[in-house]
Amino acid sequence: MIYQGNAFKLALHDDGIAELIVDLKNESVNKFNKRAVKELGEALDALGGASGVKGLLVTSAKAAFIVGADITEFSSVFAGGRQAVIDYLKLNNTNLNRLEDLPVPTVVAINGHALGGGMEFCLACDFRVADTNANVGLPETKLGILPGWGGTVRLPRLAGLDTAVEWIASGQDNKAQAALTAGVVDAVVEPDVLRQAALKTLHHCIEGKLDYRARRQAKTSPLRHNAIEAGLAFESSIGFVAAKAGPNYPSPVAAIKVMRAAADKGRDDALALEAETFADMAVTGTAHALVGIFVNDQAMMKKAKGLAGKADAKVERAAVLGAGIMGGGIAYQSALRGVPVTMKDIAQEGLDLGLKEARKLFGKRVERGKMSAAEQAEGLTRIKPALSYDAFDQVDLVVEAVVENAKVKRSVLAETEKQVTGDTVLTSNTSTISIDHLAGALNRPENFCGMHFFNPVPVMPLVEVIRGRKTSDAAVARTVAYALALGKKPVVVKDCPGFLVNRVLFPYFEGFSLLVRDGVDFERIDKVMERWGWPMGPAYLLDVVGIDTAVHAHEVMAEGYPERMRQGYTSAIAALFKAERYGQKNGAGFYDYEEDKKGKPRKTPSARAHELIKPHVTRAPETSDEEIVLRMLLPMLTELVRCLEEGIVASAAEADMALVYGVGFPPFRGGLLHWADTEGAQALCDSAATLAGLGPLYEPPAMLKSLAREGDRFHALSHTGQEGEQL
Repeated sequence: MIYQGNAFKLALHDDGIAELIVDLKNESVNKFNKRAVKELGEALDALGGASGVKGLLVTSAKAAFIVGADITEFSSVFAGGRQAVIDYLKLNNTNLNRLEDLPVPTVVAINGHALGGGMEFCLACDFRVADTNANVGLPETKLGILPGWGGTVRLPRLAGLDTAVEWIASGQDNKAQAALTAGVVDAVVEPDVLRQAALKTLHHCIEGKLDYRARRQAKTSPLRHNAIEAGLAFESSIGFVAAKAGPNYPSPVAAIKVMRAAADKGRDDALALEAETFADMAVTGTAHALVGIFVNDQAMMKKAKGLAGKADAKVERAAVLGAGIMGGGIAYQSALRGVPVTMKDIAQEGLDLGLKEARKLFGKRVERGKMSAAEQAEGLTRIKPALSYDAFDQVDLVVEAVVENAKVKRSVLAETEKQVTGDTVLTSNTSTISIDHLAGALNRPENFCGMHFFNPVPVMPLVEVIRGRKTSDAAVARTVAYALALGKKPVVVKDCPGFLVNRVLFPYFEGFSLLVRDGVDFERIDKVMERWGWPMGPAYLLDVVGIDTAVHAHEVMAEGYPERMRQGYTSAIAALFKAERYGQKNGAGFYDYEEDKKGKPRKTPSARAHELIKPHVTRAPETSDEEIVLRMLLPMLTELVRCLEEGIVASAAEADMALVYGVGFPPFRGGLLHWADTEGAQALCDSAATLAGLGPLYEPPAMLKSLAREGDRFHALSHTGQEGEQL
């Protein structure tokens, strides 16, 4: 070894080949933290001082090449302002320029993930050889920033404008074969011959069979498009990406604009423009929020994986009780992820509906090219329809997904318990009914917990795992492990009316109902909240959820929290329910619905809905858009803070992620508690005081008042113990 560090080591072999090995100590993955950046410079110094070097081979000693920069370092760097960000970027840009300018050829062997800064490292090398399992990409725009170590400079010069715009603006990972087709990697081989193939490529460079100098010339020169071609390509891309990303996510458009500005520049000038634009994005609230989302997600998943690791048995076979749309969706998700599942119903019609749903979902994957017809057929064979409990003694976990009726659920669960083994875990997909109440029907309540999926199951990532008073750690661990196996993001919460997500969502709906009662048009509220960032406004969301479902859930919430959630007036929701306008499910709610050409419901304004609501409007004050937002969010916030106070959810990070993944809270806002931290606890308490006449839902809880007195933040209370993650 001619260099040995904690992240990089450099060996010089007898044939004149130097090998730079990436192997970050005490970490499961390689990433560019500040220590690694410093050591890369030291390794290049050692390489420059060595004699007889003919070429450089770059390899990884871990299962993935380099997964990116250490994102936990971003917040402190970004907080230092633009110049601190530019200085941070400069260190590794200097490294990668030195790598690109070496007097000998460089070839990198890409195994596993090469993302963000890891991919930019690969772009600085002359040739890239990837194994068939590799995933490569530049995901920075998902964090509200853009590539900062040469991604916007080298990728368009290497693979062309179209590929660079698509890869950088979307932030998507790309499989090795797609990267080969795009010209981003030069060869794809099986993992067991990766090093050999990369070494052979390097020898071809040394022997003159491959012109590595021409590669460098292209990457360090201006783009080879003429001004008209480049102008048209950039303008059309900016328009398309701006429309798709929307005004709240500026970094994809910024990335294209910096590529346009640097098109006629050489490498060094282009890198300077990239760094300036990266710094502009890094100091935005959007970047701060999205970096927080990423770190919180990783913390949440680390906790979930830790719980799953304590499971006493793997879920080798599952069962779903109740077919239908929800049951069929759960069965599909289990089969898709390789876990065989029995889908039981009491009627053949139910089984037919569940199987139809599963076939439809598998069929969509085939249509989108995400699986073959053979894989679809194999997936469907993992779903076993059943009208009886045959073979339930071979099931490790059961998800009850029958009608949302406590009496029916208790009966079905008690019956099922007699058909399974003594260590089978029973779960309920209830969205509102107390887990402790349902457990009262069981002889083994320690084997029972909630497993609340969100609809539609294949789309919504969150699963609430609800712990009852008698639920064992083993039952929670196995349920969390199954949720992870399904590709979901589980959060463990304690039992209470509405659990976490619905308990917090219904005060949001109450804020909406009070606004409509006070004369604010529901269509205006929808538009205001959608502009604020929600994927759909509250009226539209209620139509999608189902107004009848919302009324039932509200009854549960009002019984559980009568002082805050019992209504003393006829709400717009109640008026529409009385008129049997249930939303999309029957084509009429706050809006009217008819199917478009693709069979999807399309909403149109409804004069009838306005007529039904009008008698229940008591006054019509002037209300600003800002007040609408506050009146919608404050009840949601105060209830979420109560959940923290009561220990329903363990941390601010998990609370924020549950709302992002469960109800679509705008990610660029960072989560509800992140938004509260941004606004400031004192400012929110002051706003709540002006709205106190609206009722107890607007009363700041003790924790919020305490944070206001201390000048503290929710996330400052819960960010300890989180490991660094990567981009």
